[in-house]
Amino acid sequence: MAQLDTVSADRLQPPRLPKTAELIADQLRRQIIRGDLAEGAALPSEAELLERFNVSRPTLREAFRVLESESLITVRRGAHGGARVQVPNIDVAARYAGFVLEFRGTTLADVYEARILIEPPIIGLLAARRTPADVERLRAALAEHDAAADSPLLAIRTHTAFHALLVELTGNQTLRVLTGMVQHIIDRANIDWVEAKVARAEETGIALGLKAHHRVVDLIEAGVESGAEEVWRKHLTEARDYLLRPDVTTVLDLMG
Repeated sequence: MAQLDTVSADRLQPPRLPKTAELIADQLRRQIIRGDLAEGAALPSEAELLERFNVSRPTLREAFRVLESESLITVRRGAHGGARVQVPNIDVAARYAGFVLEFRGTTLADVYEARILIEPPIIGLLAARRTPADVERLRAALAEHDAAADSPLLAIRTHTAFHALLVELTGNQTLRVLTGMVQHIIDRANIDWVEAKVARAEETGIALGLKAHHRVVDLIEAGVESGAEEVWRKHLTEARDYLLRPDVTTVLDLMG
């Protein structure tokens, strides 16, 4: 009975009231997200904010720390310092997702499997929606990729940028965020792999990926949804089989 009384008492505890700093951070956060405060714009001076919110300097600075931790502002200390706005960024979500996967001991094979399941239907969607402007951007990206073929470290960066461009051109913002979380980890794995290969003067395998990129753009331009999707699934599967390494098996191994 005593145990039941304790459980009931816990459930009856009132919810925690937010701290004043959290309330201030929430107001400023909303202004940033709604675009009332533009990227790079300076927040009002500390004196003005202290007066507006009628709080102490430590409370305001605690609110700033909350927004800094969310990468929504940068704070420069000193006589000529101040807080400036940063817009929400996919990379922030990707890094946090990486921390969660590291904590869970997630394998790189698990991450690659997720990409193989997620990305091919996105390519089919792009083939259905593509516009002449989309195809033009893809062709320009391929030209940049071709030009970097003899420089493996530059080529792998154009390679990963091409993957991100495919998702961007669908116009689906949710897909951009979701794939960005996975792609952030895979990009890191790809770059580390190529750097190791270059150091040992070994073949990087980038040329095979470039062929698949050209093929998928041809199919996207032609509007062949199923064909584009299948080519991309095959490309991602081959990339996984080639890039998985016995010395780096988990996200934690990769991120260190």
